[in-house]
Formats: sequence, C-alpha cells, structure tokens
Amino acid sequence: MNKSIIEIAKKTITLETAAIAGLEMFIDAQFEVVVNALFSCKGRIVISGIGKSAIVAQKIVATLNSTGTPSLFMHAADAIHGDLGMVQEGDIVMILSKSGESPEIKAIVPLIKNFTNLLIAMVGNTDSFLAKQANLVINTTVNKEACPNNLAPTSSTTAQMVMGDALAVCLMELKGFGDEAFAKYHPGGNLGKRLYLKVRDLINNNPSPKVLPSATLKQVIVEITEKRLGVTAVVDEENQVLGIITDGDLRRMLERNDTIKGITAADILTKNPKTIEPFIMAVDALEIFALYDISQLIVQENGIYLGILHLHELIKEGIA
Repeated sequence: MNKSIIEIAKKTITLETAAIAGLEMFIDAQFEVVVNALFSCKGRIVISGIGKSAIVAQKIVATLNSTGTPSLFMHAADAIHGDLGMVQEGDIVMILSKSGESPEIKAIVPLIKNFTNLLIAMVGNTDSFLAKQANLVINTTVNKEACPNNLAPTSSTTAQMVMGDALAVCLMELKGFGDEAFAKYHPGGNLGKRLYLKVRDLINNNPSPKVLPSATLKQVIVEITEKRLGVTAVVDEENQVLGIITDGDLRRMLERNDTIKGITAADILTKNPKTIEPFIMAVDALEIFALYDISQLIVQENGIYLGILHLHELIKEGIA
C-alpha cells in the first residue's frame, strides 16, 4: 500500500511538472503583448474565474498587488449579481478558465465587452467561446490532468498559477520593482523587516547602559544588572565611546585578581569595541554578529554613544 501511494504521488508530480514545462511554447509574441498591456494599464487588473480557476485568480491578484500592480478579484458568479460594478474605465479584465465554456463566463463576457474594457483570456481551450471573444489570449492548455480520471483540475490549475507568476515577474522587471518597493508592500513580514529595519529601529526603546571610566566595580555590576543586556558601554563626559565591559570581562577580572578593591571601569574595559552606526540595516548587523561571534554591538554615531544592539533583538524580530 505504501509503495502504491508513493507511486501515485510521484506520478502526480511528474504530470504536473510536464504541464508546467509545456507552458514554455506559449510564451510567445501574444504573451509579450499581454504583459505590455498590463504594464500600460491606467486602472486596475480585474481578474475573474469560476470554481478552481477562481481560487487561482485570487492568488494571482494577491501576487500582483504585493508586487506593485493594483488588482482586484471578481468572482464570475457574483459578477452578474452586481460585482461587475467594480470594473471601471481604464481597467483590464482577465478571465481564467480551463474550458472557456462555463455558463457564468459566457454570461459576463458580453457585458465586459459592452464596457469596452480590454478582455484577456487565460484559457486551456483556444477554440472556446472565451478565447474567441477575448481581445488577447494566454494559452494554458495541458495534455492531461494529474487526476486519474483526467477530470479534477490539477495540472490545469497549476499551469494557471505558474503563468500568473510569469506575468507578475515580468511586470516586476518592467516596473523596476526592487528591494525598497518590496519592503513598502511587505512591512509586517520577516522578509520586509530584512529589507527596511535599521539598527536605530531596534534600539529606540532599549535601555542604554553606560558608565564613566571612574565608575567603581559595584557601579559597573549594578549598571549591567539593571539594564539586563549583559554589557555596559564606558563613555567620557561628552558621551564619547571609550570601551565596553561585558559579563565575560567581569568573570575574567575576578579570575585574575585576588582583591577587587579599588578596581574601576577603566581597569577592565575592552578598548576599540565592535560598533555599528544607527542607519545600518539590521540584517547587516546580523552578519557582524556572526563574523565576530559576539552578541552585543555598541551603537554610535561620530563616536557618540547611542545604545546597545543585542542579538536577541534580531531574533525577536525574526531576522536571525
């Protein structure tokens, strides 16, 4: 039984892989015209479908929106009950369908054409009603569904999904949609944070442990303990960074000395500590942590102490 399941799963993947590979022959001059039309669109891209194609349409809408192409989803069944009102002048309508013959599709196509909006068909049957009525056609024909009965939309919906991704990536390239734009549309996710979060954003609400070089050992320990970052900066009267004292520095000092009387911060600080400036990207700070195998960095600007960046902050934000 297990062997049969494995064979079925592998066959499914093989069939869908073949369906995707077959799409390459449909990336032609017509596809290029479609991409240029979408790129030049002054309105939104309204994408519609019925059944499984409607679900794929929603995914394509989500991908286009997140990569800088304003899009809307319109369910074909709801379109004839009022949702056609979302189609405005200047919008382009794209309808997804394997057969191109669904009753709901046949009902809305003449209405869309009456609106004079450009109609694009992403269809698996280029002889269908939808293909013949559309202004432009994207061919997503597949030889066989992965379904053993060759009925359930499997390979065909995968082909639609991949073709939608191809459109989105082409539009990204044409729009010059880079890291900054991606971060603008994805500010809440970990990917977005890696692209927009800076060191200063991570230390704004953090304590900034610091002591003068004349601070006693007790004052150093109290400062490190109270601020709970395992470290304190040592600064002068002008808040210029002189060095750093870590928990490890304290332990090593105790190992070396039989008495701690009279020891000050100046006696145990580490000079020339690793520092970072506030405008550096947080993801770049992660590389510094890894390079030097440390967990704290002094944040300073023009030598002026601003705070401590701890590796835990990057972990908490999902960057590390």
